[in-house]
Amino acid sequence: MRVTRLLKWGIWLAIAAAVGAGIYFAFLRADPVPVTIYRLTRGTVEETVTNSKAGTVKARRRSKISPEIGGRVTFIGFRAGAMVRAGDVLLRLNDQDFRANLALSGQDLATAKAASREACLNAQLADRDLQRTRDLKDESIVSAEMLDRLESQRDAAQARCDAQRAAIERAAAAIDLARASLAKTVLRAPFDGVVADLKAEVGEYVTPAPPAVPVPAILDIIDPSSIYISAPMDEVDAGKVAKGQPARITLDSYPNRSFAGHVSRVAPYVQDMEEQNRTLEVEVDFDDAAFARALFPGTSADVEIILETAPDAPRVPAYALLEGDRLLVYEDGRLLSKPVKVGLRNWEFAEILEGAREGETVVVSLDRPEVKEGARARIGEEMRAPAAGEPATAGRPASTAPAGGAASDPPAGARAKEPG
Repeated sequence: MRVTRLLKWGIWLAIAAAVGAGIYFAFLRADPVPVTIYRLTRGTVEETVTNSKAGTVKARRRSKISPEIGGRVTFIGFRAGAMVRAGDVLLRLNDQDFRANLALSGQDLATAKAASREACLNAQLADRDLQRTRDLKDESIVSAEMLDRLESQRDAAQARCDAQRAAIERAAAAIDLARASLAKTVLRAPFDGVVADLKAEVGEYVTPAPPAVPVPAILDIIDPSSIYISAPMDEVDAGKVAKGQPARITLDSYPNRSFAGHVSRVAPYVQDMEEQNRTLEVEVDFDDAAFARALFPGTSADVEIILETAPDAPRVPAYALLEGDRLLVYEDGRLLSKPVKVGLRNWEFAEILEGAREGETVVVSLDRPEVKEGARARIGEEMRAPAAGEPATAGRPASTAPAGGAASDPPAGARAKEPG
């Protein structure tokens, strides 16, 4: 009986020892998790706001024009892509009937002047006859009735003279009208710029665009010196943005680059279109005006407005922050969670005010479930601090970069450059 009890206890002890050994080898002796670290360093951190929807390259001076009248095209001065000066002739319409009308108006003016001279000479003659008759009346040679008749003839002659002078002014106005109509057959450049588009050819008949009728314009003229970015900002940032603030501009056509700019205008109202988020339009000008001239209106662009800058601040990549403003750090083969106080932050970097020291080994490979607080770990890769002009992800080793937008990726759209 006693032997049986001892045997049972021995079996239970063997089982417990086996389970304990399994736990020990499964957990305590498991291989450490390889992690990628970033040593907390100093650098510039900025607080920024970005456009909530895609921005657009635009031109402040862009004119889509057509002739004021319809007609057949007889001359095209510039083709698409050509540079033009204000006043250059872009297009001419058939003007034969307008020139004929101008010539006819000139003849009418000459006729009116001749008729005016004749009428005014007759008025002068009538006035002299009246004066002579008045002298004879004093000598009682002519009657009062004759004198009244001559006065009436003099007044009528003077009225005809005045009417012919008015006819001269009318004929001159008709010439001005004919010249204005003739001028409408010529389309001139409204300002210095480049011909972006031309929708006509010699011999074709063109018509002006009537009100409320969407007829395409014949010519599209753009002033390349007036290029800017129109960026819609979320209404929650309306109180933060002001004219004159510095900005960074990124363009899809110039990948991995950013361009300096500044806020030139903030709209005085928030757009509240139906079925869209309410946005505030902000205009940003390029600091490099020569580069701006080379851009095409309509190109998509993103703007990052710099609200505040902290130079030489302790910082970590923004995607290294865990929920609740915590960092996962590597110490003595273990992963520890540290609460930190965060200052300025943007898509790339976060300023660490308290809770972590310079040189702290911060874990940035957070895309795997085994990388968590308390896990045994080893340093697999070390992410270098990006150089000036590089994005925060520039130093990440390719072997640890997660696929498919994992947790350690920076947020989508974070394309602003490291200011140094």
